[in-house]
Amino acid sequence: MRNPIIFLGLLLVSLAGHAHGPTPQKAKESITLNAPAAKVWTAVKEFGQIADWHPDLKKSEGDGNNQSGGKRTLTFQNGESLVEELDYYNEAEHEYSYRLKTENTKAFPTSSHTVEIKVIPGDAANTSIVTLKSRFYRGDTGNTPPENLSDEAAVKAMTQFFKNGLDGLKSKVE
Repeated sequence: MRNPIIFLGLLLVSLAGHAHGPTPQKAKESITLNAPAAKVWTAVKEFGQIADWHPDLKKSEGDGNNQSGGKRTLTFQNGESLVEELDYYNEAEHEYSYRLKTENTKAFPTSSHTVEIKVIPGDAANTSIVTLKSRFYRGDTGNTPPENLSDEAAVKAMTQFFKNGLDGLKSKVE
């Protein structure tokens, strides 16, 4: 070996390529509802009452605080629960965002997530568009996660959670 410093540099670059953590994942779903935005907002605006319209949840309990720092506990149909916290709430714009406060990968396969929900008037009279979007990390942030805590599992779970929630909201408001 002529130049050990070059060899060590190449070795470090090679190893660095194999030792990386997870990358953020994203999910986004929207639905057009045959209900005015004000009616839809009334159904979704209470942060702690998501179980009233989301079929994946057995119950939800909030502290009644619809502002930054407000918390809710979600209990899924499998009995597992997790805690989420409001980051932003805007009554006038019909939107809020929240994040995972206490993770439980048995309840949901993410180690962290942020979610935004927004309700806007639709193009046709008495319609509205609801959009859910999220940024999140898989449940196991190690380099070789098990299949149930992988990026793919997290994307699938978040996308399905959004679709089920939007379908539940449709059933409630239309």
